[in-house]
Amino acid sequence: MIDETLLEAAEKMDKAVEVAKEDFSAVRTGRANPALFAKVMVEYYGAPTPLQQLASFAVPEARTLLITPFDKAALRDIERALSDSEVGANPSNDGNVIRVMIPELTEERRRDYVKIVRTKGEDAKVSIRNVRRKAKENLDKIVKDGDAGEDEGSRAEKELDALTKSHTDLVDELLKRKESELLEV
Repeated sequence: MIDETLLEAAEKMDKAVEVAKEDFSAVRTGRANPALFAKVMVEYYGAPTPLQQLASFAVPEARTLLITPFDKAALRDIERALSDSEVGANPSNDGNVIRVMIPELTEERRRDYVKIVRTKGEDAKVSIRNVRRKAKENLDKIVKDGDAGEDEGSRAEKELDALTKSHTDLVDELLKRKESELLEV
């Protein structure tokens, strides 16, 4: 019972770290990268659809991204979604493909991205702490119900704390790496 609770908490914490990695990769560092648009949703026939499902991407130059829609009718919708996204890109449409020129990062924009990354990192750590809280409640309930002894409960709680610390440290490390990448000129 206790091992199952710890295993479930570890899996959920791993997922929180993965989400943080994806969020960090979506914040640009000056190069055109299709991951920048991973979270962009396009209103396609009345349903929000991820951009990755509507188009293919090509990176012909470091600061240029070519987006080729599978359905030409979605061209305007994709362009609108890109303009409205928080990526800060200016799409241009030639009737067949959308060219996105990634502007040079200014110092101010880099600082804004660092703030965004820190917020995403803090969200991931809050998520990890919420998983810990839930798991601790389950452990307390197991001990209270008499399914495990006090000693086993306290041992499991120490394991849970170590698990939580290792995952928050991992998020901090990812955050530090991304911040240095963003501030590098």
